[in-house]
Amino acid sequence: MKRRTALKGLAATVSGLWLSPALGADLLGTTGNEPMAKGPFQPNWNSLRAYKTPDWFRDAKFGIWAHWGPQCEPEAGDWYARGMYQEGSWQYKYHLEKYGHPSRFGFKDVINEWKATQWDPEELVNLYKNAGAAYFMAMANHHDNLDLYASKYQKNWNSTKVGPGKDIIAGWAKAARNNDLPFGVSIHASHAWRWYEVAQRSDKAGNYAGIPYDGKLSKAAGKGKWWNGLDPQELYAQQHPLSKNSLSDAMNTAEWDWGNGVYPPDTAYMEKFYNRTLDLINKYHPDLVYFDDDKLPFWPISDVGFRIAAHLYNKSIKDHGTLRAVLTAKMLEGEQREALVWDIERGQANEIQPLPWQTDTCIGGWHYDRGLYERNGYKSAKTVVQTLVDIVSKNGNLMLNIPVRRNGTIDEKERQIVEEIGRWMKTNSESIYGTRPWKIFGEGPAQEAAAQLDAQGFNEGKGKAFTSADIRFVTKGDILYATAMDWPDSGRLLIKSLASNNPLLSKQIQKIEWLATRQVLHFNRTEEGLELTVPPKDAASPGYGNVLKIYLSA
Repeated sequence: MKRRTALKGLAATVSGLWLSPALGADLLGTTGNEPMAKGPFQPNWNSLRAYKTPDWFRDAKFGIWAHWGPQCEPEAGDWYARGMYQEGSWQYKYHLEKYGHPSRFGFKDVINEWKATQWDPEELVNLYKNAGAAYFMAMANHHDNLDLYASKYQKNWNSTKVGPGKDIIAGWAKAARNNDLPFGVSIHASHAWRWYEVAQRSDKAGNYAGIPYDGKLSKAAGKGKWWNGLDPQELYAQQHPLSKNSLSDAMNTAEWDWGNGVYPPDTAYMEKFYNRTLDLINKYHPDLVYFDDDKLPFWPISDVGFRIAAHLYNKSIKDHGTLRAVLTAKMLEGEQREALVWDIERGQANEIQPLPWQTDTCIGGWHYDRGLYERNGYKSAKTVVQTLVDIVSKNGNLMLNIPVRRNGTIDEKERQIVEEIGRWMKTNSESIYGTRPWKIFGEGPAQEAAAQLDAQGFNEGKGKAFTSADIRFVTKGDILYATAMDWPDSGRLLIKSLASNNPLLSKQIQKIEWLATRQVLHFNRTEEGLELTVPPKDAASPGYGNVLKIYLSA
């Protein structure tokens, strides 16, 4: 298969070389307009393996994410900009009824509808901080390829020029820093090349059969329309042949990793992604960067992801005097987990991991889905807290998405969940922040029936529900925290791992407190286990995530 390189176009772009004053002479020129920062890290696995996860991330444990962009405008769920082009799908049918046929009203037009009229980032980030979030992340772009910031390289298709006419990332970043929260950005746009191929299709049946969707429209077609002067190909990136399996609606892991017959992205497309991402990092100085990629963007067909990673780490050292940056990616194996922080999507590790890791999940769908709201489909605060406790016991962090509506607000059901999480964190967060795994992560029936990870994750909710017999452990100094995941109806807890004859705990227990109320509890440590009676349930004890603060002898 012949591979396009578009070198002439790339050379024309390079002629406008830009140098960030903030980085000054500490830069090393590389392919593309944005030079890679000089420093100890080089763009390869061996060099990146010298990375050490910063303590701020290891201590934070809990972050909240705004996975918000133009695909939230229809309020019809995740991957809308792909589903609307899949004839017969529920999103295609929804689009046909709400907006019209995708040959006349494509996703570029959905972007034009998105105005974010009630977005108040300060109010939302403050709400999340009060709920216990110790860092905050916002989506910088999705597979729909719209940059949600003043993008130098996606200069026409970004949120300051179309849609809301606002710098979304600047607003979120300011709010996070006003609330003293580390700020992260999630980056998904590397996949637009393959992901948007559905926009090249046409209906196979009905009144619009054979009429192409808008995926291959040119700039010239905009005359007399709202997008006059804009080139849809800067957004859709579809002036290329279809991939081998493009007519299948499924996308498997091999396609995500640029194999299985994917028509290869050209050099200009990949270098533009590199420049866009460095522009984002240089302007907004994120503490955390999340890639929705296996390993790194365009791995293994390009070194673009390596160069971005090395730049982020070197820039962080220059800006802070130490490496503060965190870079997460999926499907990491072996030594790759030394170079980046392993991210598990909608799932949890089954054991304590030797290196810090992160789960990303959501109380609903990634993009706002009105249907989930109407049928009460959100995760409960109880589920979120239990998930957080389990993840932290295994050396992980939880990044939780709260879906944002088209207008920039969250709905009242989401707000209630966030506030309930906050009430639990107010009395129990010391068992979360700054803790480290104990000798074992826990005990109980849930771990005995835990679902194994499937590819990049997706094992959440597949095991047994947590009970009061499911205990999770963490430690901090001479304190051992033991959390009973659910309420013991008998009023009695038995923790088998803390039995008097169990070598896991050779130290003596000095005192045990019910963390929510600081009430000192009577206990009895026998060969059967640590036995104690819990106080009556009240407002400070919601019935889940019941934390015992166990003081151990020095």
